[in-house]
Amino acid sequence: MSTTFKGMDPEAVRRITCIGAGPIGAGWAAYFLAQGYEVTSYIHDPVEEASLRKLIEDSWDALTEMGLGEGASLQKLTVTSDLAGAVEHAEFVKESAPESMPLKQALYEQLGELVADNVVISSSTSGMSMTEIQEKCSTPQRTVVGHPFNPPYLLPLVEVIGGEKTSPEAVDWVMRFWKVAGKAPLLMKKEIPGFVATRLQEAMWREGLHMIANGEASPEDIDFAILNGPGPRWALMGPTMIYHLGGGEGGMKYCLEQFGPALKLPWTRLEAPELTPELTQALIDGANRMADGRDYATLNKQRDAGLIAVRKARSKFGTT
Repeated sequence: MSTTFKGMDPEAVRRITCIGAGPIGAGWAAYFLAQGYEVTSYIHDPVEEASLRKLIEDSWDALTEMGLGEGASLQKLTVTSDLAGAVEHAEFVKESAPESMPLKQALYEQLGELVADNVVISSSTSGMSMTEIQEKCSTPQRTVVGHPFNPPYLLPLVEVIGGEKTSPEAVDWVMRFWKVAGKAPLLMKKEIPGFVATRLQEAMWREGLHMIANGEASPEDIDFAILNGPGPRWALMGPTMIYHLGGGEGGMKYCLEQFGPALKLPWTRLEAPELTPELTQALIDGANRMADGRDYATLNKQRDAGLIAVRKARSKFGTT
């Protein structure tokens, strides 16, 4: 078995196979279709086809507003429940199967034999290790994590990391491919649970859960604080640059000198709180109050419209 990888020119890729019929798998299929690729979506059960197509069609208005690539068309979508047929002509495979390690390992065992050796298989896993996922794969050298943020058809980030048996050439290839495909790939320094962006997001979520559980804030308070405080700043710059700017002319040096001694004061709740029935119900009730009768489709469209506006604003100010 070869331990190296040599793929085709990333700019020559035209046929992509997406595995999975959920919001992530469908979101990837929609994105690639919007970029002009031919997409084959593999679904485990034929009954999933209707929901898959609806998810893709529901995202098309947002993709159209962002700007479709040359040759973009919903007619370039093929849906099948035949895994071998789905990957037969694939030039890139995007796996978005459920987050179950036994399921992923079994799937990669099959894909390792079915997919051509010069084709990268990229997982959308939100936290699993590629070293574990590729354990039973006979061709692990071309398996790489490509973790997106939801919705993948609008948010550009893709966190990239290989496993212990992944070829460096495969990682280099997929980094080039994501740039060609219009994404913003972040090359991870090493395999860590939850990657970078998710861990940062989860840290804030843990603190919010503690405040809700302790009766210090409601779910509405948490969302209100983020939407009207750090949220708008985060759309334009990350936390490092926010603190650098917060230091005025002295920059980060002044910021750390002034506020460094107090940094640990809020760091009292790094462990995740127990998700008790009471906390669970408080979150459910709070989310329902904020949804205020709006169903998933309505909320989804409102979020997409907002993200489009934010991305256009960022582009205008040169922060993309």
